[in-house]
Amino acid sequence: MGKEQEAGSATASGGARIVVVGGGVAGLEIATALGKGRTDAIGSVTLVDSDSAHVWKPMLHTIAAGTRDLAQQQTTYLAQASDASFAYQPGEMCGLDREAREVLLAPIEAPDGREIVPGRRIAYDRLVIAVGSGANDFGTPGVDEHCFMIDSRRKADAFNSEIRLRMVRCMTSGEQLRVAIVGGGATGVELAAELVQLAESARAYGALGEAARFGIVLIEAGPRLLPGFPEEISEATRLRLQALGVSVIVNGRVQSASEEGFVLASGEFVPAGLRVWAAGVKAPAFLAQLGLETTQGNQLKVNGQLQTSDPHVYAVGDCASFTLPGASVPLPPTAQVAHQQARYLVETLPRLLKEPGFRPEGFAYRDFGALVSLAHYDAYGSLGKFGLFNGGVIRGRMAMLSHIMLYRSHQARIYGFWRGGLLWLIDLMNSRLRPSIRLD
Repeated sequence: MGKEQEAGSATASGGARIVVVGGGVAGLEIATALGKGRTDAIGSVTLVDSDSAHVWKPMLHTIAAGTRDLAQQQTTYLAQASDASFAYQPGEMCGLDREAREVLLAPIEAPDGREIVPGRRIAYDRLVIAVGSGANDFGTPGVDEHCFMIDSRRKADAFNSEIRLRMVRCMTSGEQLRVAIVGGGATGVELAAELVQLAESARAYGALGEAARFGIVLIEAGPRLLPGFPEEISEATRLRLQALGVSVIVNGRVQSASEEGFVLASGEFVPAGLRVWAAGVKAPAFLAQLGLETTQGNQLKVNGQLQTSDPHVYAVGDCASFTLPGASVPLPPTAQVAHQQARYLVETLPRLLKEPGFRPEGFAYRDFGALVSLAHYDAYGSLGKFGLFNGGVIRGRMAMLSHIMLYRSHQARIYGFWRGGLLWLIDLMNSRLRPSIRLD
């Protein structure tokens, strides 16, 4: 094994070793629930993630804009592991030895290139891959070199650091700060609205002068924003963003990116000092090298029990591709799908390990609709395709409250009902006592 070291030997109790790779919505919920509810059938639960803390992914745009405090909203894996009785291993999965049933972790290196921790192997009896997804640049020239992405905690924080530096320059020099966002899905739309709120609050604190010094452009390749939502919501969102001062470009496929801005396929040039790529979704490239069946977007194909082509390896969330019986397209990469898949494994895995003859029913997805929040200005939601309000639309305070409850429900599943409620109370108090944006 060279520099690699062995880790994760069988437990003394003889129970199964469950390894969860990825501490996102699905991964952290699975590790927390199985750790807290561990039985004789489960000897150990280990969570592996290259980061040190978790942030609810639908909130990353608020961290990027600085309208939410990262320190308040993140969950450190070590603390959560201690509270929920699972083990946390820092590291990035780089391979899989299916014959030995071991996850291969890449060496951990310092920013200057020094190797801090050598490559390791972690043994498993059941492996759950929940490594999420990132933005997809579709090979567009210049995107990797000149654009920010906000698909992880670190990337969102890096963008926030940069925009605060640009605001300081704007405050002292009087030059315009122009931000262009590519991608008219929920992430791009919500980020645009949060940046409007950032600019509004910054002006109130005296960090910006006239509104013209802060410009936001949202570029969508398709004919409308929010293509996964009803057209009614797409149009209402476009009009609301434009009323807030956001320039919206549809049918604007980006041909290339540079330090000065974006060139569209039509030949139009969109100047921008800060460029954000929030379009497309793809799973990590290493998944295609594991010897398991994948899609063109590197997602692991799973069956009705969420198993990959290896029955000991499961995949959930954005990195998994599952098509419901009778459906023509896979389930979308959303937090709603990730949570329901996590709940399915939490309920079935312990029984599978304890009862050899147990045959679980297949995963059944229930569409509860979708929500999009435009900062504190507005919100829209499409209701699920069931019940009395089948396919209906909500907006305003009701949609805002529904959006808030999604996050608070996630916190309750991680921390428990009472602690999650206290965190909500603390957030409410801080919103009254602390600055509305990050100013440090």
